[in-house]
Amino acid sequence: MQWEIVVGLETHAQLMTKSKIFSGASIAFGAEPNVQACAVDLALPGVLPVMNKGAVEHAIRFGLAVGATVAEHSVFARKNYFYPDLPKGYQISQFEIPVVQGGAVSFLLGDQMKTVRLTRAHLEEDAGKSLHEDFAGQSGIDLNRAGTPLLEIVTEPDMRSADEAVAYAKALHTLVTWLGICDGNMQEGSFRCDANVSVRPKGQEKFGTRCEIKNLNSFKFLQAAIVYEVQRQIELIEDGGVVKQETRLYDPDRNETRSMRSKEDSEDYRYFPDPDLPPLTIAREWIERVKGDMPELPGQKQARYESELGLPTYDAVTLTASRAMTDYFEATVNAAGQDKAKTVANWLLGEFSASLNRDEKTPADAPMAPAQLAALVARIADGTLNNKTAKQVFAALWEGRYSDVDACIKGEGLQQISDSGAVEKMVDEVLAAHPGPVAEYKAGKEASFNFLVGQVMRAARGKANPAQVNDILKARLTA
Repeated sequence: MQWEIVVGLETHAQLMTKSKIFSGASIAFGAEPNVQACAVDLALPGVLPVMNKGAVEHAIRFGLAVGATVAEHSVFARKNYFYPDLPKGYQISQFEIPVVQGGAVSFLLGDQMKTVRLTRAHLEEDAGKSLHEDFAGQSGIDLNRAGTPLLEIVTEPDMRSADEAVAYAKALHTLVTWLGICDGNMQEGSFRCDANVSVRPKGQEKFGTRCEIKNLNSFKFLQAAIVYEVQRQIELIEDGGVVKQETRLYDPDRNETRSMRSKEDSEDYRYFPDPDLPPLTIAREWIERVKGDMPELPGQKQARYESELGLPTYDAVTLTASRAMTDYFEATVNAAGQDKAKTVANWLLGEFSASLNRDEKTPADAPMAPAQLAALVARIADGTLNNKTAKQVFAALWEGRYSDVDACIKGEGLQQISDSGAVEKMVDEVLAAHPGPVAEYKAGKEASFNFLVGQVMRAARGKANPAQVNDILKARLTA
């Protein structure tokens, strides 16, 4: 039987405010346990929550970015459940009327554009954290995180593979960091996903029973958890078993999901409007002001790069995968000229990205400035460098051995040989030294031509103009 995978994601994005969503306590990461939990966070008698205006504004920005409806009136509710790290015995969240309703996120998967519909995005407070290490077999509770503002972004069950789910999560990560509403630090838990996974026979309209995999804090774990869970469910059904609706955890050490608890439905949480918080009212003027302050979004930049700069879709999408890469690209193009945008893109997606990955750096802390890359591109364009020698210059600049492109070219003796007489002499010497490949080429063996080009470039120590070598070589062989 052929099976179809169905995936929906719930993503918790920690909002970049200075204080918690309902109190003035700090949300700075890394403090000693329980030093950033005030009376409101601890739910001491008589305390009242007060809404954080900055968190609301971040939600508005997100709603506008995804083309959603920003509700002018929304309601906070109490979500009741009992966990040691939830001091009130309930979580303040939104249920029936969330602040952001609908919307969509589009992204490139392979060579296809995909769109995932959003059900909602709602504001809520985070819980504390249970600590299980260094407690002599016991557990501790850290309430520093309790009350941290979250935007929970919920999709429709639109994704049909682990690859698609990861591509969506990366696009969402790009968007929230681009907007400046979330720092996106997955290791610190600022951006984490819950994956709802089910399978059904291909062609069946009814969804299968879903399992929720909680707190996936890396794209690698998200991918692996979905792949494992899909296979687990398929094998269970094919062996005559039944998938139970439950919440599961992913164990990266064993690469498996395991049962955590039976999955609750909404009625199990006994939602009701929080009596301590009035309905959230967002004036239309506030929404319009936020709209006026919105940056150019990744999708808008992609379209502009394609229409104005002539970049392929893949290049445009990849260059807008992070704000830092986009800023570097635009700074380099501004220095080099728009007519060199494609060459700049090639270098950024090639040598530049490879160097970043190797050295575990980001574009923001790259040792090579945009002006240096622009100067390198200019020397390729005017014939001073070919691709091989340009890579040598790039490496020297990246390593800090030179700060100026021209000084590097001179210091390393890398200026391209474009004197036709010198190139013709090298071509003639190569042809005379390799009569066999010459005869093979004339007999129709095209590969021999590449061999002869390589010999000329070797004689020139890589500094000859490749186009000029090709032209002269062909002229000699066809004479």
